[in-house]
Amino acid sequence: MKNFDLIILGGGAGAFGAAIRANDLNAKTALINSGLPLGGTCVNVGCVPSKTLIHAGAVLHQAQHHGIPGIEMELKHFDFQKVVQDERALVERLQKEKYQTVLQDLKNVTFINGKGRFLSEHEVDVNGETLKAEKFIIATGSTATVPPIEGIRETGYVTHIEALKLTKQPKELIIVGAGPVGLEFAQMFARFGTKVTMLQHSGSIFRPGEKIVVERLQEVLQKEGIDIVLNAEVKGARKEKEKKILTYMVDGKEHDVAGDEILLAIGKTPNTADLDLGKAGVEIDKKQAIVTKPVLQTSQPHIFAAGDVTNLPLRLEPTAGNEGTLAAENALTGSQKNIDYRTVPYTIFTDPELAGVGYTEEEYLKKTGRCDCRVLNFTDVPKAIILRRTEGIIKMIIDPETKRIVGVHILAPHSGELIAEAMVLIRNENTIYDVTASLPMFPTLAEAIKIVAMSFTRDVSKLSCCV
Repeated sequence: MKNFDLIILGGGAGAFGAAIRANDLNAKTALINSGLPLGGTCVNVGCVPSKTLIHAGAVLHQAQHHGIPGIEMELKHFDFQKVVQDERALVERLQKEKYQTVLQDLKNVTFINGKGRFLSEHEVDVNGETLKAEKFIIATGSTATVPPIEGIRETGYVTHIEALKLTKQPKELIIVGAGPVGLEFAQMFARFGTKVTMLQHSGSIFRPGEKIVVERLQEVLQKEGIDIVLNAEVKGARKEKEKKILTYMVDGKEHDVAGDEILLAIGKTPNTADLDLGKAGVEIDKKQAIVTKPVLQTSQPHIFAAGDVTNLPLRLEPTAGNEGTLAAENALTGSQKNIDYRTVPYTIFTDPELAGVGYTEEEYLKKTGRCDCRVLNFTDVPKAIILRRTEGIIKMIIDPETKRIVGVHILAPHSGELIAEAMVLIRNENTIYDVTASLPMFPTLAEAIKIVAMSFTRDVSKLSCCV
């Protein structure tokens, strides 16, 4: 039996965050991975490939919709297969550079390729061999959820994993789900020339977002030709000749929609089914996620968890990596570090991007019973006017008594970059007066944060450009 200070199950962002920190602490560590190659979702089938294709779609769109008088551009050729091949090549390169090579430099970490499952509270089986450790970190990630739609398996479907590897572009694509994956893939394929229909079971796309900002994104996507059907209950799937057909209900009426492919994007299920967690005494919830305390401990004090496999509030690449780092530190040193998820931003990489951090208006009203908010259209942001990108909107939420900023939500080009400033403002508990006294560069989109802060105290439409 081999003994370790720490055994990590998984090979993605959370696992690597844990392995790197454990190596720094000179802990004898085993990293056990099966399924996706090293790097997990992000580099292999998530952020890296999807954002590469999204950028390609943005270039196509910008060439034809730049809005500048006197410039007329012609698109000579678009080769979907070649674009996908380039995306796959980048994935292979970064998977090697950022994971395989990094792992080789972790001298205290032993990599084992295989599926680990618990035998007891301190033992796991891997490839028929028993390994023992004092501490464990579970970071096995998640898998795309397949909803119980009658006939869906017989009809055939793709998840984000297969959609990123398609060699033939679908002429018509049906997307089930309007969360981050569904929204990003809808616009990406639409800009490639695919006819996209999106079915969403609720009355809003991206329900966790700030309502007015999300609604503006929906308007943008619909103007680009994407059909968005809300309150759609998908009942069944079937094939007719070469087409895949979904039957759905809206307001009691039955409808059919046909496409070359169906993309399921309703969420992800934590990878806990094959871990034999019951033998280790690790509790999971009804969604199969590991119940995890803020300090990353599970129901077993010596077993920690990080990333998509947990029931923690946010499922993002940065949080997974940081959770892994903190889990290793807490497990090996006894520290009690955690993450304030309310100060962690999110971004959906549509164009314009949707980003937010902190409370929505609804959340803060529910928490405190009081709220003060302002909304600024990007028609009042000089750089947006220059770029001819005035479809954007920003909403700021503050505490009406202290004037402290508690939430910022943005729809704009590069809002994933802009939200970093808002993140710092919320983490530092800054007020609108701190922001109005700041001097952001003119002209920049970042000025929108100062202008919306100024709108709490004055009519910003009556300001000169540089004020």
